[in-house]
Amino acid sequence: MVGAGVLGLPYAISQLGWIPGVIAIVLSWIVTFYSLWQLVQMHELVAGKRFDRYFELGEHVYGPKLGFWMVMPQQLTVQVASTIVYCVTGGKSLKKFFSMISPNMSGIRQTYFILIFIGLQLVLSQTPNFNTLKGVSLLAAVMSVCYSMVAFGTSMVHGVHHHPSHYGLHSHTVAGKIFDTFNALGTIAFAFAGHSVVLEIQATLPSTEEKPSKKPMWRGVIVAYTVVIACYLSVAISGFWAFGNSVEDDVLVSLERPSWLIAIANLMVFIHVIGSFQVFAMPVFDMIESSLVQKWNFSPSTILRIVSRSLYVAVVGFVAICIPFFGGLLGFFGGLAFASTSYIIPCILWLGAKKPKRWSFHWIASMVCTVVGILIATLAPIGGIRTIILSAKTYKMFS
Repeated sequence: MVGAGVLGLPYAISQLGWIPGVIAIVLSWIVTFYSLWQLVQMHELVAGKRFDRYFELGEHVYGPKLGFWMVMPQQLTVQVASTIVYCVTGGKSLKKFFSMISPNMSGIRQTYFILIFIGLQLVLSQTPNFNTLKGVSLLAAVMSVCYSMVAFGTSMVHGVHHHPSHYGLHSHTVAGKIFDTFNALGTIAFAFAGHSVVLEIQATLPSTEEKPSKKPMWRGVIVAYTVVIACYLSVAISGFWAFGNSVEDDVLVSLERPSWLIAIANLMVFIHVIGSFQVFAMPVFDMIESSLVQKWNFSPSTILRIVSRSLYVAVVGFVAICIPFFGGLLGFFGGLAFASTSYIIPCILWLGAKKPKRWSFHWIASMVCTVVGILIATLAPIGGIRTIILSAKTYKMFS
């Protein structure tokens, strides 16, 4: 659950301001915690049947056409967007790592480091399924908590010795402040991305009538979300406190001392996104291969798996190389799709499946979450596009 989006939260606070930034993070945590509970409960909505795919739940509640098109495009966008951002993050972190341990390597293009990341994913993508990713996922989880704590600790030390004198907003014009607010909402939404794969993960757990999967899954969610809020608030607050409105869109890029620790933290990010890429790509691989076999009459084979998965990794890697703008991508994709899968769709499915009484707690909560999600989904992509355009003005393709 603690994704690379945590590194962009100090920048989001610099765009929103101290109090609005912290409130936005806490509210997003509460809203997505509730919507995640809804998905876990609906995994076994019908006795004796498990909805192992997000779109299968949508089809059951709203029919094969409406339900499918309500969920699948959004879920697919989240998973593809995550893999693109993780390519950028992996390359950026690896470049920072090598430039920290050997300044002579700081002139090497970021493109080459993204290519290294893509090469590793071409190999790991041949992993058959989620269950075989347990080791990679565990390592990624440990790394995410570790680099979050490094970012928190080093930011605190930096802030004590180099306390910034200004904590105003990142932009100084009215238009800039408005667009930055939109982008920040998307950045925060991007940080809560686990909903798009939660049912697929829950499907890996055994389930019986006596011990349904929702019980161990919910225990896992509680632990995960406790770690999430601890990491998110500590990194967001300490990063902005240490650098003020000059903080980078990736807080680890702002940090320089101690160089060996920052280098290790960036290596941790690199290792983390290697595993996270696979968690978000695995459902896409499954969908691609299922479509090729069922609709295009391809025979299931090792060759099919190698070719289809390699092509996918190559395509998202190419996109990452073309638009490697971490902050803009978080805002744009966070609003475009993450807000839907994490804030809106679970609540709409709950209203359709459970039909709670009007003005009951779950009815009000679902409506509020939906409205919040719609606002983010509408506004955040606008801010993200503007941030990408501004970044592109000083960017040389494939540099």
